[in-house]
Amino acid sequence: MNRILIAEDEPRIASFLEKGLKANGFTTSVAADGQEALFRARSGEFDLLVLDIGLPGKDGFSVLRDLRRGGSSIPVVILTARDGVDDTVAGLDGGADDYVTKPFRFEELLARVRVRLRGERAQEETVLSVGDLSLDLRTRRVRVGDRDIELTAREFTLAETLMRHAGQVLSREQLLSHVWGYDYDPGSNVVDVYVGYLRRKFGQGRITTVRGMGYRLESSATELREAR
Repeated sequence: MNRILIAEDEPRIASFLEKGLKANGFTTSVAADGQEALFRARSGEFDLLVLDIGLPGKDGFSVLRDLRRGGSSIPVVILTARDGVDDTVAGLDGGADDYVTKPFRFEELLARVRVRLRGERAQEETVLSVGDLSLDLRTRRVRVGDRDIELTAREFTLAETLMRHAGQVLSREQLLSHVWGYDYDPGSNVVDVYVGYLRRKFGQGRITTVRGMGYRLESSATELREAR
């Protein structure tokens, strides 16, 4: 089980990341300032560091610089709320392996984490298949049986989340956080609306409402294959 250190000082975002990563099988720990992040990242206990640039005490750039100067090769995915290209370039030039700009969707971060943990040469899964439903993550092509269907960007992300967890019940809160990010409104009915959109496009019976719990994409078997 991969161990991930989250260096993030904003409790809401740190909690959001912890819940999402734990739900996907990772072991997590949080460091709330730069000094603690550097100390723990150097310990050798973690397989990857999610590093916020705006940490108190010692900022993310300084943490990253000291890690690399000390010979640490831990993969680092930086989080930044800054829009400047210079900050992103500085992070990558300083030894970061990837970056995500706030606000972000959890699925985007998760994909980047998985790629860095697999290594640069690993082939990324590009096609999700559940029965006769398939999503090509590279081309954004969606098929139901022999039909091509069009999905909006948000519909595609919701479909991807349901397909990655086919057969499992996902609560509205889980879907909100995965698809709409940490700034979601917990009182919103947007999940129900978008599930309705997918039902009309995928056909009835594929997405089941589990009363009081959430939604489940039905499947007798889920296939995750790599594009050849």
